[in-house]
Amino acid sequence: MIAERSDVVPQLGEVFRTYGYEGASLARITEGTGLGKGSIYHFFPGGKEEMAQAVLDDIDVWFRDQVFLPLRQCGVAADGVAAMLAAVGRYFLSGQRVCLVGVFALGHERDRFAVRVRDYFDEWIATLAGALERGGQDAAVARDLAEEAVGAIQGALVLARAADQPALFMRALERLRGRLA
Repeated sequence: MIAERSDVVPQLGEVFRTYGYEGASLARITEGTGLGKGSIYHFFPGGKEEMAQAVLDDIDVWFRDQVFLPLRQCGVAADGVAAMLAAVGRYFLSGQRVCLVGVFALGHERDRFAVRVRDYFDEWIATLAGALERGGQDAAVARDLAEEAVGAIQGALVLARAADQPALFMRALERLRGRLA
């Protein structure tokens, strides 16, 4: 049973992952959440844009807690990278779940959420690069490796989805573990 707005956000995220922002019609949103129009607009009076912002906020909090914070606090870069890769594997359900931020980056809604999308990827790259620098990498090399790693994660998600082979994603994470060590 949905009692609070925060209970709806993960369900909205799955609707947006499945249909994209433009394809997430009110009918699909009510079907995906199990709520009527009145309840949806009670929780999100700003409509679909407010819903998408809430989902992006939720993703932001999760990544800050589960990915960025461990990378910032790691004493050993390899431990931070291992924690990041494990968290990413869990979050993307071992390659069975697409990246909603990536969906928003590629869809017609790109301009609407451009700042949020850019900030998400910039923070991930900067945080990973910082951990790699603390692990002894030169700043420029650390930045290059971080960009390569985030790009490889996103690309592996697309490839796993396109091939309907989630194991491709997990193999990519394992290769990254070795590459970033």
